[in-house]
Amino acid sequence: MSDNGREIIPASTTTEAVLDVVAFVGSTVPWIGGPVSNVLSGMSFGRKLGRVREVLGGLANDLGEFKSEVSEKYVKTEEFEDLLEQTLKRVGEERNEEKRHLYKAFLTDAIESPGKSYDEQLRLLRTFEIVPDHLRVLKALSQEPKPNPGMMSSPIQTLRERLPEFEEQRIEELIVQLNVMRVTNISSLKVMMTGRGAADLRNSVTVYGKRILSYIVEA
Repeated sequence: MSDNGREIIPASTTTEAVLDVVAFVGSTVPWIGGPVSNVLSGMSFGRKLGRVREVLGGLANDLGEFKSEVSEKYVKTEEFEDLLEQTLKRVGEERNEEKRHLYKAFLTDAIESPGKSYDEQLRLLRTFEIVPDHLRVLKALSQEPKPNPGMMSSPIQTLRERLPEFEEQRIEELIVQLNVMRVTNISSLKVMMTGRGAADLRNSVTVYGKRILSYIVEA
C-alpha cells in the first residue's frame, strides 16, 4: 500500500522499522535520539509508521546543524516526551501531507524555542486537526492585497476571487468555524468597504491565527 506515493511499512516489520527510525534520528541529532526511542517504543503505529518516519526524518534534517543546551535539556523532560507522543499519534493518523509538514514544523519550533506553555501547545495540536480547506482559507486571508483593488468590495468577494474552487456558502461555513476556534475574527463577510479595506484581510486573522500561519509558512 502507499500513502501519497510513499511506501507504508508492513506491520511485520514494524519493530525493525522503529529501530531504523531511531537509528537515523540518533545519528543525525544524537541528543534527541533518546526521547524519540522512548516514545516510539511505547506506541503502536502498525502500517502508519511510514508517516511518522517521514516527519521524524524532516525533523532530524531541520535540527542537524542546531545546537542549544537549553533545547538538549528540554527534550529530556517528561513534558516534551508527552508532547512528542501526542504529536506523533496525530501524524500517524494524518493522511494529508501538507498537515504532516505542519506537525513537523510544530515539533521543530517546540525544540528550538522551548518554554512555551504545555497547555497552549496542546491547544495548537488540536487546532491543527482542522481540515485542509480551513488552511486554504487562512492562507487566502493572509495574502497581500492587489496594488489597485478597486473602489468598493466586500470580504466575501475578495475571498471568492482568491478561492475560486469554493462556493460562497462553503467559504462562509469555514469562516464561521475559524471564528469559533479564534483563528479569525470576521464579524461580517458581506459588508461593503472601500477597495483597500475589503482586499486587505490580514487583520482579520487573530494573534493565535498568525501563530498557526507561521507554522504553515515554515512547513
